[in-house]
Amino acid sequence: MAEGYGESVYGAPVVVPDGPFAGWTTWGEGGDPFETLLGPFCFRETETERMEVAFLPDKRHLNGGGALHGGALMSFADFALFALAHHHLKGGANAVTLTFNSEFVGAGDLSGRVEAVGEVVRATHSVIFVQAKLMQSGRALLAFSGTLKKLKPR
Repeated sequence: MAEGYGESVYGAPVVVPDGPFAGWTTWGEGGDPFETLLGPFCFRETETERMEVAFLPDKRHLNGGGALHGGALMSFADFALFALAHHHLKGGANAVTLTFNSEFVGAGDLSGRVEAVGEVVRATHSVIFVQAKLMQSGRALLAFSGTLKKLKPR
């Protein structure tokens, strides 16, 4: 299980205090229990307002053949949809994944961090469309797109 990175109210991001992602943001221990189990999955905004999204794979993320497991990559890609759309979800807006499409284009390994590179294609009042790919050491691993549905406050 991944080390905890502080307390998080459901949906509230926390800053990673140390390690390779010190200063990056994650959902924190328990903020998203499944992502806490697989991660930490992290993101940060660059000086040019671009979002960097990454995780460092370890043996937990491998399949029986020694490559990164497709389920781990798809889980990270789902996280990346929300991180890439972070600017459209500020102010406490919650959302759910409405659609998720993916294509495996290469095998990943333990040689370095996996990064999501992408963009919001369109954002409306209630829906956000994102396209991206997962990269490792300059190699494409997964092409994906998704639609996020903003939820009304309860």
